[in-house]
Parts: sequence; structure tokens; C-alpha cells
Amino acid sequence: MGGVALWPAQASAEAPRVDAIFSLLLVVSAVIILLVAGLLLGFAIRYRRGSKAPRGRLPAILSRDIEIGWTSATAFLALFLFWWAGAAQLAAVQPPPQALEIRVIGRQWMWEVRHPSGARELDELHVPLGEPVRLVMSAEDVIHSFFVPAFRLKQDVVPGRLTEAWFTATQPGEYHLFCAEFCGTEHSAMRGRVVVLPPEDYARWSHAQPEGDNLAQQGAKAFVALGCAGCHVAGGPVHAPGLAGLYGRQVALADGRRVMADEAYLRDSILLPRQDVVAGYDPVMPSFAGVASEAELQRVVAYLMSLREAATP
Repeated sequence: MGGVALWPAQASAEAPRVDAIFSLLLVVSAVIILLVAGLLLGFAIRYRRGSKAPRGRLPAILSRDIEIGWTSATAFLALFLFWWAGAAQLAAVQPPPQALEIRVIGRQWMWEVRHPSGARELDELHVPLGEPVRLVMSAEDVIHSFFVPAFRLKQDVVPGRLTEAWFTATQPGEYHLFCAEFCGTEHSAMRGRVVVLPPEDYARWSHAQPEGDNLAQQGAKAFVALGCAGCHVAGGPVHAPGLAGLYGRQVALADGRRVMADEAYLRDSILLPRQDVVAGYDPVMPSFAGVASEAELQRVVAYLMSLREAATP
């Protein structure tokens, strides 16, 4: 992390692809600038006032060929760059199924990180070398942006919704973590570090963290504390949908639509319960927007996701 470098280290599997695209764009831009500047300078000298250079009209066929060739070449180049950058970006959208999932909350002015084991970090993120890591992120107050230059990773973190990013670290060490979105008076102080450890060192670090409930177990307690268990249990006083096995299943809605019960659906059902009312149930659930904190929401959603595993025979 020390020293000043003109080019950040390449510490993730995605970094070389991003750098290749950036380098090509830099070279293409430089070539175009030099070509245009050279033509301008050459024409300015050749056709300066008083020079004897011929100034007649170009033949129509030559003018047409130049225009068609220049337009075709730039259109082809633009489409090629779009295809290359778009393909690289789309390939980086879906993390591998076995990726280690870590929850991140952005707030003024710190990053809170929660590991599956229940370990909690502030302004630090420890990850294993060579293992895909999926970040599920949300913000408590304003828009933040999770930015690790060495990983070529930048993802906005937005209040009221989940955003995701993933990476595979390829070099052990410590790397800068910034907020790249102006988020208030202490924006410049919202920084931290990502520590990449070899697998055996990461295992030792993880085992050395204080023992505690994992995120799903914490969510089970929050589920009760927020009063959710009063309705979403068999034989409860309110006719409410069952939650066991809900995550990852198609849900029929009162308006005839069918939606997938993914993380976003679970989160929206807590904050906006009247948006997607389940078929056969009355819209009586209150909104927990402003009642449950961002950390509580993440815990409850993790608990609801774990119910799928509990419901699997």
C-alpha cells in the first residue's frame, strides 16, 4: 500500500482485462489525436497564406472514398470496442456459485463488513487469496461507492436496494479501499484497506475472530425482535405467508404475476409489503422502512435465505 505508483497494482483476476481495454482505448485515442493534429499542422503549413500549393477542388470520387472509408473505419472501431468492453463487463456480472459471500454496509463515514461466520470489521476487509468473493452491499444514508483500485473494482452502494460485486484476489497484500462517491463532509476520510491472505492464513485469521452467531442466526433473533414471528408462524393470529423454503421459489402474486423470491424480493417485501402482495393474502403487513436498520435488514434477509436449506429434505 505504500508509495506512489502511476499505475495501480494488478491484484485481481479482472484487473488485466480492465487494463487491456483501458490501454487499447488510450492507444486508439492517442493515434486519432496525433493523426488529426498532424493533418491540421500539415495543412496549416502547406496551405498557409502566400504558399503556391494548389487549391482546386478535390475530385468528387476521391472526396467520397475518403468520407466512406473514414466513416466505416471509425464505426467498425467503435463497434469492436463496444463488443470487447461489453463482453468483459457481462462476464464479470455473475459470480461463481461457490463464491464466499460477504455483506457490506456503507454509512457516513465508514464501511461495515460482516462475514458469514459472524465476524465483523470496520473499514477493513479480509479475504482469501484465489477464492471468488461476492460482496452484497447496501447503504444506510446516502450513495457511497465501494472502490478498490488494485482490483479494478468500483460499485455504487445505494440506500434502499442491494448492489453486488465480486472479485478473485490474485496477489497477497494490503490494498486501498475508498469511497468514490461524494457522500458528505467527511467523504475523504471514508477509506480503509482490503487484506488478501493465503488460504491457511485466512483460516487462522477467521478462527481468531470473536465467537458469535453467524448472520442467519443473528437474523433469527432480529426476526423475533421486530415482531415478524408473531405473524409468519403456523397457527399465528394473522393469516400470513409461510417463509420456510420461500427463497429461490416462484411466488404467485395477487395481480396474476409470478416473481422469483430472490434477495431483492425478500428485502422489498419487508420495506414495501404492498408492492408485491402474495395471492390469497390481504395486504395487512406494515412497512419496516425506518423501523429496521440496514444491518437488521441484512440479518433478517440472511435468515430467510437460510430457511430454504432448513426446508430441504
